[in-house]
Amino acid sequence: MAPRLGLRENWRQFTLLILVNAFVGGMVGLERTILPRLAEQEFHLVARSAILSFIVVFGLTKAAANYYAGAWAERLGRKNLLVLGWVIGLPVPLLLLWAPSWSWVIAANVLLGLNQGLAWSSTVVMKIDLVGPRQRGLAMGLNESAGYLAVAATAFASGWLATEYGLRPYPFYLGIALAALGLLSSLFVRDTHAHVALEAAQTPAGLAGPPLSFCDITWRHPNLGSVTQAGLVNNLNDGMVWGLLPLLLASKGYTLTQIGTVAAVYPAVWGVGQLVTGPLSDRLCKKDLLFWGMLLQGAVLLAMLFISSYPVFVLLAGLLGAGTALVYPTFLAAIAEYAPTAQRARSLGIFRLWRDAGYAVGALLTGVLADTLGLPAALGAIGGLTGLSALVIRRRMYCLPEVEPSTVPTRSCLRPTSLTLFSRFRCGFSFLADGVSGHFRVGSS
Repeated sequence: MAPRLGLRENWRQFTLLILVNAFVGGMVGLERTILPRLAEQEFHLVARSAILSFIVVFGLTKAAANYYAGAWAERLGRKNLLVLGWVIGLPVPLLLLWAPSWSWVIAANVLLGLNQGLAWSSTVVMKIDLVGPRQRGLAMGLNESAGYLAVAATAFASGWLATEYGLRPYPFYLGIALAALGLLSSLFVRDTHAHVALEAAQTPAGLAGPPLSFCDITWRHPNLGSVTQAGLVNNLNDGMVWGLLPLLLASKGYTLTQIGTVAAVYPAVWGVGQLVTGPLSDRLCKKDLLFWGMLLQGAVLLAMLFISSYPVFVLLAGLLGAGTALVYPTFLAAIAEYAPTAQRARSLGIFRLWRDAGYAVGALLTGVLADTLGLPAALGAIGGLTGLSALVIRRRMYCLPEVEPSTVPTRSCLRPTSLTLFSRFRCGFSFLADGVSGHFRVGSS
């Protein structure tokens, strides 16, 4: 059957990928509630930086896997990369279940980072391949929603199991089931290389544009650089919430079930919210969604400094999830929109390299701050950095104006960081020439 682009045309394959990504997210949710407590109670770690070491190695390995996943997806094929990610992830729950020392937990998180980088990246790229240029935000909203709802569900389930039956072994039996089901379902996925070729053939020649460099995607390009720095800061604060929030709540006397509830509310709202914010990113200016999402996250983290009431913590966790829901599908839809079709997988890989490096940076930074100045100082610093990231977006990004491909000029104005209103529109036209395929209305994809 000849390939066709669109969600409706590929709904069976798309639905299967949604299921696979739910299993991917569930693997991370397994650790969200119980691993910091496991470090304290069973391995007797006291230093926050030592406890957060599992997030450091997870972030570094996931970031590296994300970067290489773009190139490997082109060489090995999307499906092969997905299956490889699950093969690597199979031992993770077993290592956590049997770990006699903290070094086993570190080793498990190296494998988990590789699993997440390869498997999640594969599902992201394949969904974008299937739907074509006009439904990227919707596709990413559905993808990320499935993943983070699964994070929430397993975070709550593992917390409940740990409260009822102890930190080990029962919570990790859940992980064994997730890994087995993830690998099995991935075997039925079909590769999407034909859809990539179809979209490339349909893209007007004038929109192909010159190749984007690593530096363009990392920082030099006003839009791509703004998205990349925000992705890094977003996961920096997520790493802090992952590693330190359970300890902060435990210090206030909350039970594991209560901690698991807070740890679940945050990704649950994050997941459900993306069902709304994903489609919105197809219609609204991506700059606005990213600015308000990062600003809300920063405000919530700073508000947590002054809260001791458990119901208010649950509310703040929900607001933090809402802020993250605004930005997460928008990140991926923006990179897919701004990068030329032929460079999509590589561009997403570079973005995800920096985004998930935020886990390592956040764990190191917050661990040192928590050990030297205390948990409130770490929380305040990350909240302030998140607000600063929002200001960078407001300053550097621009919304794409409505133009015809024939009117798009050159890209010579992409490098300035301070632009007049006229220059912003010139750069918007230039940026379209560098690789936008799809919509041409303001902020759409």
